[in-house]
Amino acid sequence: LDKVAAPFESIWYADHLQYAGKNVSDGWSVLVYAMARYPDKLHGHQVLCNGFRNPAHLAKMAATCQILSGGRFVLGIGAGWNEEEHRAYGWPFPKMAVRAEQLAESIQIVRRMWTQSPASFEGKQYQIKGAYCHPHPDPLPPVMVGALGEKYTLKVVAEHADWWNHVWKDRATYAHKQEVLKGH
Repeated sequence: LDKVAAPFESIWYADHLQYAGKNVSDGWSVLVYAMARYPDKLHGHQVLCNGFRNPAHLAKMAATCQILSGGRFVLGIGAGWNEEEHRAYGWPFPKMAVRAEQLAESIQIVRRMWTQSPASFEGKQYQIKGAYCHPHPDPLPPVMVGALGEKYTLKVVAEHADWWNHVWKDRATYAHKQEVLKGH
């Protein structure tokens, strides 16, 4: 494993609970283990499913990883697409417009908790009041949003992300998605 990781600058992890009957491990547990094992690498998820975690708790988890790793954490997050996981674990799977709105509000909460004490947020999807996330991460982790949807999720990328993660299909599709992103 060490020889496989050696030439890379970063290591990225999945965030699935189940996936068409395949064996999967918890993405956070794997990330924490690997951060300790490979202290010279940048680490992140490609990408976390927003619907699996409370955004305030996610902010605390991410801040802790950033602090313990000495600034080697990237918060990768997306709106979620795998309905099977949501249903199996008893979580709602609302329509994409709602999931995109939840994602946007989650990112706002995370950033607020990383920089304000106490943090409060009153959104349509999420609310927090007097929440602390101490110590604040320094530097702040970049927020990478995984998104393909031209109407909703690429808008979230334009408004809230530091980085964009896109599933590669071909050059023409990527160029088109970039133009849509620029439009937002």
